[in-house]
Amino acid sequence: MKKNKSNIIVYLYSTLTILLWGLSYIWNSQLISKGIPVEYFVYIRVFFAGSILLILNLAMGIDIKIKPKDLSKFLLLALCEPFIYFVCETYGIYFTESPTYSAMIIATTPIAAMFAGFFFFKEKLSLMNIAGMLVCIGGIVLMSMTSSGIGDKFLLGAILLFVAVIAEAGQASCTKWLAGNYKPTVITMHQFLIGGVYLAPLFFTKGLRNFDPAIYLSWDVWRPIFCLAILCSCVCFTLWVSSIKHLGVAKSSVMQAFIPVITALSGMILGSELLTPIQWLGIMIASLGVTFSQITRNKKKVRGN
Repeated sequence: MKKNKSNIIVYLYSTLTILLWGLSYIWNSQLISKGIPVEYFVYIRVFFAGSILLILNLAMGIDIKIKPKDLSKFLLLALCEPFIYFVCETYGIYFTESPTYSAMIIATTPIAAMFAGFFFFKEKLSLMNIAGMLVCIGGIVLMSMTSSGIGDKFLLGAILLFVAVIAEAGQASCTKWLAGNYKPTVITMHQFLIGGVYLAPLFFTKGLRNFDPAIYLSWDVWRPIFCLAILCSCVCFTLWVSSIKHLGVAKSSVMQAFIPVITALSGMILGSELLTPIQWLGIMIASLGVTFSQITRNKKKVRGN
C-alpha cells in the first residue's frame, strides 16, 4: 500500500513536470519572437535557477558538497544539460519556427533513453513497454501534423533538436548515477551553477552584443524568463530527479513524449495554433502509448502445498 502511494506521488510529480515543460516551448518562442538572443535568456534562466536553489539549500541546512569521485559526473551532467540541451533546443525552436514541431522531435527522447537505460543500467523493458513507446511516438507524429509553415532552416533546426535529444538521454543517465547519493535540490543546483559557467562566455559575447535596456530589461521579456527559471528549471528539474530515481531512465523519459500534446494544447488556448481532427487523434494515440509504456507486470511466486 505504501509503495503504491509512493508511485502515485512520483507520477503526479512527473505529470506536473511535463505540463510545465510543455509550456516552456511557448515561453521560449515568445522570447525568440521578440528578437532576444538565445545566449541572453538561456544564461539568465540557468544562473537564476541555480542561485535560487543555492539559497534554498543553504537556508534548509542541506549539505551541498560534491564528493571528489562524483565531480566528473556533475561536470558531464551540466555539459549535457543545461549547456548542450538548452542551446540546441532553443536554437532548434528558432530555426524550425514551430514550438509544436520542436516538441515533437524532442519527444523522441524515450527512444534514446531506452537504449541508455539498457546499456548503462541494465534496465529491463517488456514488449508492452517498448510497444507503448512506439505507439506514443506514432501518436505524436499524427498530433504534430499541421498546415502551418516551417522555417527555411528547418533541417538545421531538426538536427540541433536531435542533438538535444542525445544530450537529454545523457543527462538522465548522469542523474541516475548521482540520485542515490545526493538530494534532488542539490543535484539540480550544481547542474545549473556549473552550466552557468559553461554558458557565461556565450552570454558575455553574443548575449550582450546588442543590449538594449529598454527591451532586454522589460517585464515582457523577464516574465517568460522568470517562468522558465523558476517553474521549468527549479521546480521541474528537482521533481524530475525524483522521477528518474524511482522510475528509471527509460520509463521516466517516456513521459516526456507527452510534452508536444501540452505544447499544442497551450498554443490552441493562447490562439497561436489550432488543432486539426488528425491532431486530436494523435493525442488519443499518444495517451494510450504512454499508458502502455508504464505498465509493469508483477511476477508472483507460487508455492506448492
